[in-house]
Amino acid sequence: MKIKIPATSANLGPGFDCLGLAIALYNEVCIKPSSYQSISVKGEGEENAKLKKNNIFVSIFYDIYQELAGKKDPFRFEFFNAIPFSRGLGSSSAVIVGAIASAYEMAGVKASRETILNKAILYETHPDNIAPAVFGGFTSSVVESGRVKTLKKVLGEKLKVVMVIPDRPMSTAHSRTLLPKSYPMKNVVYNLSRASLLTAAFFSENWEFLRVASKDCMHEHRRMKQMKELFEVREIALRSGALMSTLSGSGSSFFNLVKAEDAPKVAIALKNAFGMFRVEIFELDNNGFEIVKS
Repeated sequence: MKIKIPATSANLGPGFDCLGLAIALYNEVCIKPSSYQSISVKGEGEENAKLKKNNIFVSIFYDIYQELAGKKDPFRFEFFNAIPFSRGLGSSSAVIVGAIASAYEMAGVKASRETILNKAILYETHPDNIAPAVFGGFTSSVVESGRVKTLKKVLGEKLKVVMVIPDRPMSTAHSRTLLPKSYPMKNVVYNLSRASLLTAAFFSENWEFLRVASKDCMHEHRRMKQMKELFEVREIALRSGALMSTLSGSGSSFFNLVKAEDAPKVAIALKNAFGMFRVEIFELDNNGFEIVKS
């Protein structure tokens, strides 16, 4: 079988740990029966020997597969990675969702996407990345009594993403240490109001609200100070016509949602200003992970 899992952008400004969407940039994994277990990696991480010795995808796959099949069969795992590591594009969520969905498929057990999502939350405690990796589109999620509740909005072809991917990573774990343990009430209300408006804007397709609704006062500024060029990335993107411009996850990538006709102009402006960074135009993904039987 082959599975492909989309990249994701989480938080989207004020939607800390609950809002996200899927991007048409994919990791693919081929899994084949074999007389012995083996792993090959191409693309992102192919020079990293640890990915063959201590592969998280394979570990999670066998956790689930043994639970379902009652045995540990040998397989060959072939990874084709396009999602950059530690850049705020959901590479870890792609691994988790891909491994769980693959294990169900290879064990011959049918599972709903809700089942896959609620297995994934055991490995990734925040649903902002895993929900769009499962469902695609824009997702708004909460965790209630250990279960994920998600609503999805399909995103149309009139929107595209201009992603700025810096040449160096940001650690999610380190980024979280920069955040305070508590916030003033006014900051909480600020983010609640904007996250609510942002969700409403996506579902109602009132794109003109996104610039105001995507503002955050809880996490972005503290994280962006680690890479101060990101403040200028946002300024240039918005000045060039982006509908919204937010730190992607915990960074270091920067997410810019644009109207399709404005994508080339925004991308060129960002490339001209940040020649050292990768600037790419992507479609949005509305399917989430997809399995292709070989």
